[in-house]
Amino acid sequence: MKLIGTPLGGVFIIEPDVYKDERGYFLETYRKSFFAELLKGSYGFLQDNESLSSKGVLRGIHYQLPPFAQAKLVRVVCGAVFDVAVDLRKSSPNFGKWFGLELSSENKRQLFIPRGFGHGFVALKDGTVVAYKVDNYYNKDSDRGVRFDDKDINIDWPFDVNELIISEKDKSLPLLSNADVFE
Repeated sequence: MKLIGTPLGGVFIIEPDVYKDERGYFLETYRKSFFAELLKGSYGFLQDNESLSSKGVLRGIHYQLPPFAQAKLVRVVCGAVFDVAVDLRKSSPNFGKWFGLELSSENKRQLFIPRGFGHGFVALKDGTVVAYKVDNYYNKDSDRGVRFDDKDINIDWPFDVNELIISEKDKSLPLLSNADVFE
């Protein structure tokens, strides 16, 4: 696996080694020792999640507050997304800044998003399946989010936001200036 840094400290792109031949391909999507080294052994993934989305579905920007904050390892099993991490740590010099990239079943890249960040994506193809590991269990009372179209964050989504398919929950999330975030 190859680790690629991003402008947001702690957020990493992971490019797995892919072995292809006439039968197809093989790749390792997770190795505990690799992530223990990356994060100095301070966590372990506890839960796997998966979603199916049609082209234009936007999910996010979601996160959980402590003590149920989550780090995520995100990958696309089928299709493609524009995946986004937003720094929500008030003490960070990158507070309110975002990083995004395409994750797809073709490029096989993964995105590691540490605790203290929000996460969202928009599906670029019909039938997109996103799978991600988290290092803490879901807790409804800690579940939070910020608006996908917050002008203070100013994410450059690859679609006109008026044409996206967005849940009522995500449409009603607070702006960053009114959201519960990380200290």
